[in-house]
Amino acid sequence: MVTNQVRAVLEKIKGRDFNRIYFIACGGSSALMYPSKYLVDREAEKMAGEVYNSNEFIHRNPAALGKRSVVILCSQEGKTPETVAAAKFASENGATTIAIAMTDNTPLENESEFFVKYGYYETAAPINTSYGAMYQLTAGILQQQEEAAYHDLFEGMIRNLDNLDTVVDKAMIQFESMANFFASDCKDDKVIYSLASGSNYSQAYVFSNCYLMEMQWINSISIHAGEFFHGPFEIIEKDKPVVILLGLDSTRPMEERALDFVNRYSDRVFALDAETVDFSGVDEPFRRIFSPLVFNPVLRMFSKAIAKERDHSLDIRRYMHIVEY
Repeated sequence: MVTNQVRAVLEKIKGRDFNRIYFIACGGSSALMYPSKYLVDREAEKMAGEVYNSNEFIHRNPAALGKRSVVILCSQEGKTPETVAAAKFASENGATTIAIAMTDNTPLENESEFFVKYGYYETAAPINTSYGAMYQLTAGILQQQEEAAYHDLFEGMIRNLDNLDTVVDKAMIQFESMANFFASDCKDDKVIYSLASGSNYSQAYVFSNCYLMEMQWINSISIHAGEFFHGPFEIIEKDKPVVILLGLDSTRPMEERALDFVNRYSDRVFALDAETVDFSGVDEPFRRIFSPLVFNPVLRMFSKAIAKERDHSLDIRRYMHIVEY
């Protein structure tokens, strides 16, 4: 589904020379962009990658934005006003625009030069989710633009994403008991912290901002593991719950350092470690960047579990799409 669309887009932009890749979105769709920026940072020598909130992208108006820029935008329903406006803004500045969404024939698609439709996150295989679309688009663009990029980056990405279903299925079983314990243990907590770094920070962001604050009305903050020791660690107490993610990318030592600290000063640490996940079928170079694709559905399971314990549906909102803002 997604792969053929990505190949078609890559064929159409082949020959264009890019020196900037901008990842533009809001909320959970913005978190989606962090692993792709990590991939650009690790693989690109010519291109620079930046993640912007859609509205700030317009207001900041990057001086480098122009005809040598490719702008990838995401909105799940394809109608987030700020992201639609960002697509129009990027096009007016001469950039190549690629939109991804779960729905077609939307304002975002209409304002963008190219479009990729991805599948519903609850039912789609990893390769056909929004993350799968972003990983493939980013890898394909890097393969076209960067001579120094890993030689099998794009085709290898497709091949390994296609093998990720079983990995995710096994991880869901592996972490199910922890998710249920987290839900029963934390259902009455007023504050829950999350910690991560690198590509994993995207999942800490989604967990705190989307699942806990937006969908459960629980105060939360996603703390970057590198920033943790520059202020936030002062808030850790014995009875405060911390969800920490440990991935396989180059920033893992930062997460390990944070874990060592919270294990000493909190009795309620929920550590999800990608090293314990069975990545059989996934090649070593890709394991390092796939932990967000595993943690995403796992943390959704955590969220569903606590929603059930609290009898508070993940679909309830006080303000979003209800009041004027």
